[in-house]
Amino acid sequence: MRFFHSVRWRLQLWHGLLLVLALGGFGLTAWRLQCANQLGRVDHELEQRMGIIEGTMRSRNAPASADVPPPDKPRLSSREQNLFDGTPGQSFYYIVWLRDGRQIAASASAPSGVPRPGCLPGPPAFRSRGTLRECFHETPAGVCVLVGRDIREEHDALRRTAWLMAGAGAAVLVLGLAGGWLIAARALRPITEISATAEKISNGDLAQRIRMTDSESELGRLSRDLNNTFARLQAAFARQAQFTADASHELRTPITVVLTQTQAALARERPAAEYRESLAACQRAAERMRGLMESLLTLARFDSAEAPASAGHCDLSLVATESVELLRPLAVEQGVRLEADIMPVHCPGNAGELSQVVTNMASNAIHHNRPGGSVCVSVRLEADFAVLAVSDTGQGIAPEEIPHIFERFYRVDKARSSADGRSGLGLAIIKAIVEGLGGTIEVTSELGKGSRFIARWPLATRPGK
Repeated sequence: MRFFHSVRWRLQLWHGLLLVLALGGFGLTAWRLQCANQLGRVDHELEQRMGIIEGTMRSRNAPASADVPPPDKPRLSSREQNLFDGTPGQSFYYIVWLRDGRQIAASASAPSGVPRPGCLPGPPAFRSRGTLRECFHETPAGVCVLVGRDIREEHDALRRTAWLMAGAGAAVLVLGLAGGWLIAARALRPITEISATAEKISNGDLAQRIRMTDSESELGRLSRDLNNTFARLQAAFARQAQFTADASHELRTPITVVLTQTQAALARERPAAEYRESLAACQRAAERMRGLMESLLTLARFDSAEAPASAGHCDLSLVATESVELLRPLAVEQGVRLEADIMPVHCPGNAGELSQVVTNMASNAIHHNRPGGSVCVSVRLEADFAVLAVSDTGQGIAPEEIPHIFERFYRVDKARSSADGRSGLGLAIIKAIVEGLGGTIEVTSELGKGSRFIARWPLATRPGK
């Protein structure tokens, strides 16, 4: 049954059980104390009257033994007699027996057929018979004296008290259960919200968030953390969808080239030169697809939570010098002057990845430069950081474009980048590598004057990196 799997009902049942035990224990204890107090008060009254009977018997020549003829009854004064016969609603009575069992005295209010108790010397003893409470005692002369009283009124009062206590306990139980239900409902409401929101998100509505009323409680902090997780999840799915769409778009062109060239080549017989041209076009398209796939695999490796962090150390100055020399032919082809200002720097990182950072930053600066412009690659130390900077004298980047340039497949000059086969993944790869080293990358640019990219990362490898 779902009832037994509900946390709220489990809490309510435990709360109710504890409340019943607490109220029952308290009520039973109070009831027993009330009964003991009532009975103690009655026994005290009985002892007082027994003292009067025995005192009267001693002072008025009560018989000392069974051999002395006893009087018919103790001779009580009128005031003493009123303690037995003249107290309305209390019905005290007394009976006196000799040692041989003969009854020698009894009050007018004594009930008939009272059995003689087993009197023994010592302190007074007590017994209960129905609604009668009796105290009896054997005097030194061997006379058994019994004093009793009808305690029906006390029983009725105790019964009324029991019902009042039961009613009060039931009211407290109902109020306690109602309060516990409200508290449990309030405490578990965030869990219900979390469950409902998670179900909607699992059905595809990633924009859902948990409504928080108390953000400082434990469940409030959990809700805030889950909302942050849901937001990152939504952003990750959005990036994935955009990434898939952009990758498909980038692959469409080279695939179309390959299909067009092969269809044209197979449509009819052609001269060998045309076949070579078709194959060359297919090769260029395949090279473009290979470069794109390698970039995608690189980004996928950095996106993976299980991807190994960059390890080891390398000579950044040597890596930068080799990258600059490899790019000089490209700079000459583009009519750009390539300069280097490199200091000796040993830093954490993989030489291959850092070579990719330098190459991508410098080639990007060359491609977006103007004829006759310059590109400067510099490597230096700043405090405990390795700093790689690439500046150019190109066209610059508009301020509204700067926040997006590290996004995947984003191009500032879309027509030119597409024409020269650039995928728009270079800066995204640079950012992933630098952040993998625990570093940051920033850009400053001014339209018509050029841009400056600065990457810096700590010389000491951070924990977990």
